[in-house]
Amino acid sequence: MASPTGRAGGKSGARRSPSLAQLRAFTAVAEHLHFRDAAAAIGMSQPALSGAVSALEEILGVTLLERTTRKVLLSPAGERLAVRARAVLDEVGALMEEAEAVRAPFTGALRLGVIPTVAPYLLPTVLRLVHDRYPDLDLQVHEEQTASLLEGLVVGRLDLLLLAVPLGVPGVVELPLFDEDFVLVTPLGHRLGGREGISRAALRELRLLLLDEGHCLRDQALDICREAGRADAPVTTTAAGLSTLVQLVAGGLGVTLLPRTAVKVETTRSNQLLTGYFADPAPTRRIALAMRSGAARSTEYRELAEALREALRPLPVRVLDAEA
Repeated sequence: MASPTGRAGGKSGARRSPSLAQLRAFTAVAEHLHFRDAAAAIGMSQPALSGAVSALEEILGVTLLERTTRKVLLSPAGERLAVRARAVLDEVGALMEEAEAVRAPFTGALRLGVIPTVAPYLLPTVLRLVHDRYPDLDLQVHEEQTASLLEGLVVGRLDLLLLAVPLGVPGVVELPLFDEDFVLVTPLGHRLGGREGISRAALRELRLLLLDEGHCLRDQALDICREAGRADAPVTTTAAGLSTLVQLVAGGLGVTLLPRTAVKVETTRSNQLLTGYFADPAPTRRIALAMRSGAARSTEYRELAEALREALRPLPVRVLDAEA
């Protein structure tokens, strides 16, 4: 029978909590399934590691490991609790990173999500800015479509997003950076190729090629067509990325809309393309940073947004004020 204090320790039902050292020891053994290798991995002596795991078992009141002369195995309870222990250590690590960021802004990790129709054209500017101005910032870039990025931001997998807005998502704050026009990309010989002052109404009759479902640029292009008075979906031919889309145009399958920041990169790959410009007001998109409302590093993110606005001025965009 258990003693009055209970194996888990303390009177009146009080329980001792595991230490971080004990959790680290256990997760190391769970990963390596070998005491010597686990001890070496976390810089602990083998006797100390073994004692830490035994103490954890005592606190939790369960057997975590099955020890034999040849190998170490996780018990069923150990299999389940190893996942929890790793999650606790990950959260503690995140806590320490956040505290470090508070003490020293623009240090530690910053997980930036970027949509595919922005990444190739803006990341060179972003990376150069971070390298030159924030050398201690560990920028980690994740290229995903908008829905995935927003899910990652909301659950905490990502810290900051660079994407097209408005989003209209509760709990997400947008920091506008710039507006940019769309241009019409056509094959050689097209009647609108190279023209300026193109009416939006021209979109009603064009064979417009689009990105696949899930890309916000596809939705923006469809919105532009609807505003021009076109009710039907333009075409059935689609592409997974802008590079493929432009090559389809060069091959004569139709025309497409490109944001101005993508034109230099995408249209110089073929000599079979022409670029046309719409009459004012041209169709546009807005690009912004997005963060969680109440983010602990919101002051840093706002400062980064302001620095980005200045860095982006040489591009063919209209940089916005912070209050836009």
